[in-house]
Amino acid sequence: MHAMPPRDTADAQLAAQYEAFPYPARDPREEAKRLIIGSPSHLREIDHWVFGARRPAAQPLNALMAGGGSGDGTIMLAQQLASANRPGRVTWLDRSAQAKRVAQARAAARGLANITFEEGSLLDLPRSGLGPFDYIDCCGVLHHLPDPDEGLAALASVLAPGGGMGIMVYAPHGRTGVYMLQEALRLLAPADEPPAARVETGRRVWKQLPETAWLRRNPWIDDHLKGGDAGFYDLLLNPRDRAYTIPQLAALVAGAGLRIACLVEPLRYNPDTWLTDPKLRARTATLDPIARAALAEALCGNMGIHIAYLTRDEAPKPDWTSDAAIPLLRELDGPAMARALRPDGLLPVTFDSLRVQIPLPRLAAALLSRIDGRTPWSEICSTIPAPSDQIARDRHGLVAALEPLNRLLLAAP
Repeated sequence: MHAMPPRDTADAQLAAQYEAFPYPARDPREEAKRLIIGSPSHLREIDHWVFGARRPAAQPLNALMAGGGSGDGTIMLAQQLASANRPGRVTWLDRSAQAKRVAQARAAARGLANITFEEGSLLDLPRSGLGPFDYIDCCGVLHHLPDPDEGLAALASVLAPGGGMGIMVYAPHGRTGVYMLQEALRLLAPADEPPAARVETGRRVWKQLPETAWLRRNPWIDDHLKGGDAGFYDLLLNPRDRAYTIPQLAALVAGAGLRIACLVEPLRYNPDTWLTDPKLRARTATLDPIARAALAEALCGNMGIHIAYLTRDEAPKPDWTSDAAIPLLRELDGPAMARALRPDGLLPVTFDSLRVQIPLPRLAAALLSRIDGRTPWSEICSTIPAPSDQIARDRHGLVAALEPLNRLLLAAP
């Protein structure tokens, strides 16, 4: 593929930004120390939320990272496939030659041979000859495009039957203060100045920013503080940046002929997590799923992004009732978690400073200590010294508590 010419002045400025400041800022030498993990596009999440833990692990996964940037999602998924000895290939696609160099260096540092690098625009995908892809990642890209609807439609055009996507877009409430400061910096650091000069001016403004500025009071946004020049520029000097409420995201998705299979983490988007009053819950019960998620978003006020898994048709549901199914924990150690459980059976969880207590069933420790990602439910349950009906109830209760946290998932068969 070849990079298509910029659509407009903002598009040209955006292209120049990511050449000057590949995002996020990454040093390939850091690959020896850690693998950056996140959502979307974690292999275990793809298996569970997109394919319902029904797509065989032996079936090759052809994945696309559309707007791959400096490579976080690409490296994560490619490394997870390689570490699990699973077949498949990840295609990195981006317009930035500088970002490509960083991502390639990171892949080389890990010795990953299952990545293909394509330089170009995701808007050219319908005519590219690439694909079809079983899974497509588009993380932090759609909200910068001249036409996000066209962008998502372009991705959908190369999605294989039965496949799915993982996307991330900005959300407005948790980004309170960002757009106010962007407006100020458009006046003091105009977009036609060189990127480095704009960053220098922007940092001067940040030092002088009054305490009443909302971004000073927003604890959930820190890219301008911890993300280096690339993070500062991307957050506060980006030439095009729009945020989506849940209803707006749902409309974007539906416009591309897709549907939301899961919002990550599901528990955050359940208003009953935050409203315990029975009379209020009676009202939330009358709302459709999108309205319920929109209510949770408006109530909490701290969501700065929305992460969603999308499918064209209704996603298959993981079969938690199957005794042959293999439960696994995402980035948690079952025995360690079991030992750390509180005597009152409550699991404290924090979402961007918002704390909630999750009640766990009485046999949670016994179940968790046996979950290793290899052992099926039948074997786990057969070794617990308790009545079978209680084991069944508590197994269901553990799933009801931890699956909405995106922490207890089912393995691909």
